[in-house]
Amino acid sequence: MVQDSYLDKCYHKFCYNCIIQWTKVVASKHSSLLSSVKCPLCKTENFSIIYGYHGTHFQRQHIGQNSGDRFIFPKAHKYRLQCYYTESGILNDIFNVSRYWKSGKYHQSNQWLHGWLRREIQALMQEEDVEIVVHHIVGVVDSFLRRNEHMRRVEKPEAKQQDLKALVSDAARPFLMARTDRFVNEMELFLASGLNIEAYDAVYMQRLGWNTPRVTIESTERESSGQAPVIVPYLCIFDEDSDGTD
Repeated sequence: MVQDSYLDKCYHKFCYNCIIQWTKVVASKHSSLLSSVKCPLCKTENFSIIYGYHGTHFQRQHIGQNSGDRFIFPKAHKYRLQCYYTESGILNDIFNVSRYWKSGKYHQSNQWLHGWLRREIQALMQEEDVEIVVHHIVGVVDSFLRRNEHMRRVEKPEAKQQDLKALVSDAARPFLMARTDRFVNEMELFLASGLNIEAYDAVYMQRLGWNTPRVTIESTERESSGQAPVIVPYLCIFDEDSDGTD
């Protein structure tokens, strides 16, 4: 049976087995391991092959990576990666980023940030061991917070907002490349929400209409006031037997 696949930059469609064979032919002409391959049609440089797409999840194989060695996405990671293919700013009317900065809430450390960053970066880099990257970005955020403890009345909130976003962008760009700007906006949105990861995911999926969990926007207010929202686990957006282990 022919399985459709797409190259990750130009999105040209190919038979999965055919494009895999093409990459092997190209690789055989080089002495070193390739990390990218040019599309046979448009010659755009591509870094991975997207396949197994069924509307709610997909798999990805990097060029030069053996299929048996690739990192298998947990279902939550697949959901987060899909969010990067949706329109940016879909939660801006729910979580007020501007008020987050003007109220000074950014001075409060977020106990869920480390876990959120780990999952986000694993999904974007498709690597399991991302602790060095996570530690680097957390360090940048912590350094920013410590520095601003002594500058609360010196800079305007807007200037501090741009400062943090620039610092995180510089730290993340070598690893996330083209997805860096969206990643920084997503991190800012998560911080502004004040929610834990599960509640944030539930609100995000409700807005996207992905098997809407039984959590409403009012639940965000309950979470902020210390009351736990009622949440249906976000893993429900994937078929129970489609865990990427085929």
